Amino acid sequence: MPDVLDATPYDALLLLSFGGPEGPDDVVPFLENVTRGRGIPTERLKEVGQHYFLFGGVSPINDQNRALLDALRGDFAEHGLELPVYWGNRNWAPYLTDTLREMVRDGRRRILVLATSAYASYSGCRQYRENLADALATLQEEGLELPKIDKLRHYFNHPGFIEPMVDGLVRSLNDLPEDVRDGAHIAFSTHSIPTSAADTSGPLPEHGDGGAYVQQHLDVAQLIADAVRERTGVDRPWQLVYQSRSGAPHIPWLEPDICDHLEERHAAGVPAVVMAPIGFVSDHMEVLYDLDTEATAKAAELGLPVRRSATVGADPRFAAAIRDMILERAAAEQGRSVQPCALGALGASHNVCPVGCCPARAARPAAAGVDSPYA
Repeated sequence: MPDVLDATPYDALLLLSFGGPEGPDDVVPFLENVTRGRGIPTERLKEVGQHYFLFGGVSPINDQNRALLDALRGDFAEHGLELPVYWGNRNWAPYLTDTLREMVRDGRRRILVLATSAYASYSGCRQYRENLADALATLQEEGLELPKIDKLRHYFNHPGFIEPMVDGLVRSLNDLPEDVRDGAHIAFSTHSIPTSAADTSGPLPEHGDGGAYVQQHLDVAQLIADAVRERTGVDRPWQLVYQSRSGAPHIPWLEPDICDHLEERHAAGVPAVVMAPIGFVSDHMEVLYDLDTEATAKAAELGLPVRRSATVGADPRFAAAIRDMILERAAAEQGRSVQPCALGALGASHNVCPVGCCPARAARPAAAGVDSPYA
């Protein structure tokens, strides 16, 4: 990247995340936001909310986003990148529409969006773009001048995302008892999604069995496994597994589930497993409950030693990666030649989502793509 950190034409970065409750009274209203339009009864939402109530009704994702905001602002200031950073959520305060309204009133006209999802999928990309379009429609109805919005590319294979996870996995392996350490297997875990959504993830040429969603995770898992082998001198078996399934049981979702995988590994005589949640940017509820609580309890029941490695969170290398991708995208918008930074076999993801990329469940406008009505 150039010596002068020029983010032109962008005048702000928006951290766009899922959101989560910040107390017991927030849990059901938050879940109502998440499931709006699905007709799920309140009593059922209370049952689902037990995961949050186990942690005082507080989702860790909000504090983790605050930490990431601090890391980004600190990195930008240290390196002379003058780009204000805002934060908006899909399902809880600060709400996306409110944040965009604030940005417009602050005079922001060209906004770059960082979503807290590293991979291609409907729920991890297209749905965020639909939320952006909904927010822009609201601002338009209010008579506000609409900003132009772009979205940062998927960063699953950026070194600043990979390297912290390698370190975390090595630490977790070293934390295992010495007599099981070298024989430990690795379970690379991510959020399960319906197989129909996986098969249509990514641009049209990447659709098929598992689509871009599965291929990107497999690429990341291989990168991390190779790096861990180089660091430890041990070539450990690994598998991509899934967690946090929801929805009707008759609809096929990606498998195997992490708990089923632990049972199978134990039955095969594997002495230990390290769970590596590569599908998650931070240690939010799916990690704390589905891995640290549920899967860890299953392992204890089996008598199988397990550890769970850390997510990227607010690691300084991740903040630096975001800075790198901002400057990369700005250079492209300025018409300058740039070589995107990416590891693995898949290369850097596209800057602008093409038509047919992670298609919607129903026809809805989406911002920050070729088919955006807000170009």
